[in-house]
Amino acid sequence: MKKLPLVAAILFLFVAISGLSLGGTSNSLMDISASGSQLVCTNRDSGTLSIVDLEKGELVQEIKVGRHPEGVTYIGDTNLVVVAVYADDLLTVVDTASGKVVRTIDVADEPYGVIDAGDGKHVYATLEFPGQLVRVDITTGKVTDTWDVGQFPRGLAKSSTGQIYISEYLTGALKQFEIATGQLTNVDASTGDVFPGWQGTAEDSLARQVTLHPVSNKAYLAHQRSRVTVAHGSGSIFPYVSAVNTKPGTDPEAKRRRRVQMDSFRGTYVVANPWETAISPDGQSLYVIFGGTDDMFVCNVLDDDYRELEYKGGLRVGSNPRAVRVSPDGATFYVYNALDFNVVGYNAKSLQSVMDVKVTSWPYSDEVLLGKKLFYTANPPMTSRRWISCSSCHPDSDADGRTWQQPEGLRNTQPMLGLKHTHPIHWSADRDEVQDFEITIRSALMQGRGLINGRVNDGLADPNGGRSEALDALAAYTNSHGFTQSPFAKQGLSESAERGKALFFSKETQCATCHSGAYFTDQKMHDVGTAATDPTEKLGPEFDTPTVLAVYRSGPYLHHGQAKTLREVLVEFNKEDKHGKTTHLTNQQLDDLVEYLKALPIDDMPSEVENE
Repeated sequence: MKKLPLVAAILFLFVAISGLSLGGTSNSLMDISASGSQLVCTNRDSGTLSIVDLEKGELVQEIKVGRHPEGVTYIGDTNLVVVAVYADDLLTVVDTASGKVVRTIDVADEPYGVIDAGDGKHVYATLEFPGQLVRVDITTGKVTDTWDVGQFPRGLAKSSTGQIYISEYLTGALKQFEIATGQLTNVDASTGDVFPGWQGTAEDSLARQVTLHPVSNKAYLAHQRSRVTVAHGSGSIFPYVSAVNTKPGTDPEAKRRRRVQMDSFRGTYVVANPWETAISPDGQSLYVIFGGTDDMFVCNVLDDDYRELEYKGGLRVGSNPRAVRVSPDGATFYVYNALDFNVVGYNAKSLQSVMDVKVTSWPYSDEVLLGKKLFYTANPPMTSRRWISCSSCHPDSDADGRTWQQPEGLRNTQPMLGLKHTHPIHWSADRDEVQDFEITIRSALMQGRGLINGRVNDGLADPNGGRSEALDALAAYTNSHGFTQSPFAKQGLSESAERGKALFFSKETQCATCHSGAYFTDQKMHDVGTAATDPTEKLGPEFDTPTVLAVYRSGPYLHHGQAKTLREVLVEFNKEDKHGKTTHLTNQQLDDLVEYLKALPIDDMPSEVENE
């Protein structure tokens, strides 16, 4: 192990004796009180916060906080916690002593990570869609500062010296934010050189969280690598932990971020969908959980700017683990199993379970629960080699922001929102029911044995529905997703969006001819002139009409993902007016039309609304 300078060694000794972490806090679905006696966790499906007494190993209370809560943090050594309620655009303050909601605080949109600012009254939170970091005064309920920090920020951590580190969910990039100046900076103090952050590669994605080493200058990100040129399960999706040296210096980028491949970390033992990491208070052990294979790795932290981590031990945990936290004294770590609805405590030395607490209940049908478990697992029968799950590209019904080279051509990943009412499925409309994903399960991509006994029917042939309870359950879950209101519609339509709405529904543009009904799709195939721009296309020129609901956050656009913005869809890829008639529109009219599209859906839209 790399020798530490004397000051760092003293700090390590202090941490080990006191049980305090000097490195900072990081966002998670769980947090542990400063005393180590209490744990809180958020339950996305139940919309609740659970409070666990760690001394008794019992659930104290479960409290409703809103739709799809994500990050949670204690405020110093108080009984107050703050929850980021993702779908309701709220920060909810809860008193864990009384079990009461103290305050709800409106934020712009999609709060994901939240951490204590350390002054007893403020928190920092990442807002995923606007791409913002906010500082919020929980005593007044006011957002006091807002900074633009990138695209889809989720991960959030604060160092002991005050720097904020943020990870971009879809790019895997890590950025440093200096609160004192309100700037995103990565500056070499000796040279004044500004680094562009730690970008990783174009293949890195799904980075939900950042963990900081308590003493050294290392940050750790669990993330995925998506090789979009490979439509094969053993070559397309890979699990990684990246170790980033955040200390300003003149080292080239290649030496400042090192990726550790997790599917070869323990010999040939494959894991999938790394979700979160946690580090022991002494900085010597890193815990990594894998939501796709229900595994955990315990790693020795080498901090050597070379190997960084080595395998120490591992264990199978529960279904779809999404959070891991270490007690202040380092003796126990806790794993939140999102689809077993429990928190399990383990002895850090023996890796034996010492506590198992059920924290919530599944609020929907048993069929949908089975379907969700199948959707998130990379274990058989969904796969044979454990590299990939449905959620590797469609986490929590979203898209992965990637365009994949498929055998039939380029295919941009679409969100699953409203899927129940927007059939047929795929850009090429080659499937007419969700149960046809049995074809994908058995394909080279997933390599699973499948959920049907016997031959699978072709996508547009006889139904595959009704042939397997498990496959029908997968379809029930996949069809269960609705839409939440666009952030651009919260204050009603702007004057520009109102003008855009008139254009959208006019006979002049004919946008609403194909994008019709409640889900803005006629569920038919059309030639919109985009097949010719992909030389690998095998099935065009017609493509299925996608919904434009929530299109504000689902770029890139078109089947080949070549349109980076909505304006490019209307201008660069519509020069023959096949995608509605827009070539005659003025710049102001184009802006108005884009503003209306960004405002969809104007209201919440649950999954049971029909496309009429």
